[in-house]
Amino acid sequence: MTRGNQRDQDRLKAQKKAAANKTKPKESATSLQKRKEADAEILRAKQKKKEEEKAATATASGK
Repeated sequence: MTRGNQRDQDRLKAQKKAAANKTKPKESATSLQKRKEADAEILRAKQKKKEEEKAATATASGK
């Protein structure tokens, strides 16, 4: 039984980790929805900027 002590230590470590995860507050549905909307808006702005840059390069190279 050389692994007996290691198994007990791993079990204690896993219990501590599980207890730490339980104490974290969950994100409410409304704040989750607001965050998703904000993230989507940021991505839309980035896409629009990228398309404008692409269009500007296309017109510049076409001249």
